[in-house]
Amino acid sequence: MAKKKTSLKDLLLIHELAFILLIFLVASIGAIGIQLQDQSSQESNRINSLVQEVQQTRGDLYRQLKELFDAYFLDDPEARTEYNQFTLSVENHFQQLQRLAVGEAEKAAIHDLHAGYRAFVAETSTLFDQDSHLNRADLKKILNTDLEAGIFNRYESLLASTEQLLNQKQTELDNQLKNSKHKSNYLLFTPLALAILLLVFSRVFLKRSIVRPIEGVLHATTEISAGNLTHKAPDENIEELASLSKAVNEMADKLLNSQENLIRTEKQAAQGLLVPMLAHNIRNPLASIRATAQVMDDPNNNAETQESIDGIINTVDRLERWTGALLAYLHPLQPQPTYTNMREIVNGALSPLQQKISEKSIQLKLPDWPKASAVRNDQIFTDHHLLEQVIYNLLLNAIDASAKNSPVEIVCRITQDAFDLRLMDRGSGMPFTPDPSAMSAPTTKRFGTGIGIPFAFKVCDALGGSLQFASRLGGGTMITITLPRVLSTHHAIS
Repeated sequence: MAKKKTSLKDLLLIHELAFILLIFLVASIGAIGIQLQDQSSQESNRINSLVQEVQQTRGDLYRQLKELFDAYFLDDPEARTEYNQFTLSVENHFQQLQRLAVGEAEKAAIHDLHAGYRAFVAETSTLFDQDSHLNRADLKKILNTDLEAGIFNRYESLLASTEQLLNQKQTELDNQLKNSKHKSNYLLFTPLALAILLLVFSRVFLKRSIVRPIEGVLHATTEISAGNLTHKAPDENIEELASLSKAVNEMADKLLNSQENLIRTEKQAAQGLLVPMLAHNIRNPLASIRATAQVMDDPNNNAETQESIDGIINTVDRLERWTGALLAYLHPLQPQPTYTNMREIVNGALSPLQQKISEKSIQLKLPDWPKASAVRNDQIFTDHHLLEQVIYNLLLNAIDASAKNSPVEIVCRITQDAFDLRLMDRGSGMPFTPDPSAMSAPTTKRFGTGIGIPFAFKVCDALGGSLQFASRLGGGTMITITLPRVLSTHHAIS
């Protein structure tokens, strides 16, 4: 299963999202730290305000006590007024304390302290209403013993308890601030560690996903530009780079095909100039040799002489066919289609091969041709002469490759649109794989030119069909010719 390729855009998006996440994390930690600092600062200010308000109540309480002493010992007429003003001031402080108090413990402490103050005010207010002619001993007892040792000490005890509570809260706040600072330090190292990891990841990511594949593509282009067209660019997991590598490889394949086509064209052009000259120079002496052999052909010749003359004529005819086939292969084919049938084409190809078939005692098996009344069933529209040459060359190869008494089978199957012709032998098989793009093929014959198979490929292509070679189980070769039943005008003029 092919591994799914990742888009470079997706990788860059993940990379950007990682940066955004890191920035968001740093901002969140900073915001949390600022919030904790702000909360701690507000709590500290609140506790300090509570302490100050409590101290204010103590100060005003002492001033009220002073006004009480001034009223009795100094006969100050304004003492009562000032006393009442301090009472209002202390009540305002308690209202402020109740507003600042948070939690049940603070509220309970403020409530007790306020109750103690009210008891003090209730006790001292009655002293202003009593007779001013109390003796000093009774007044001293009331102010020093009863008031100071009783209500005032109780208030001081409540005040100390309240201050202790606030001091404990301040200590807890300081410890909380200290712990928050430690946590903040650890939290600040987290984005730093993540930033280092992201930097390392970015470097590895850029090197493995971008830099190294680009280096591979650059190396491939360098190799291709140097002429090594078989070198392939690496197929990377990044979608865009994989597309680039694929384009470079396709370009190299096209250049390789173009190079092979150019070499083949140059060879064909060189042979196209050389072969006609050689064919002309060969045909003239061949014609003279054949004419001389025909002149010597006399029924009165002995058997040995007649065999030699027949051998000369057959060899000259074979050389003439080779020369004609070579010239036909090197020039463009122009099919001349006519209505014919496969029986006539096959019989025409077999006619010059009868001697070879008899000499090797080949067991020839022909197709089951239609009866004369159904002759139109195997009628086709193609180039009779070119197809006959192809079948002749292929059958000649099959007979030459077969041993004596070997079978050669011809099978023909005609459909409404096409026909298949199969030539099967039990010879030694083909030692090579025929290449339709090659200008010539290897040959196993002693005097073979190697152009019979390429010529067959060329004719089948011109007639709009195909030619295939396959090895048979048990030895031998099967050749399949597939052609349209009616040759189109496009192939006839190409």
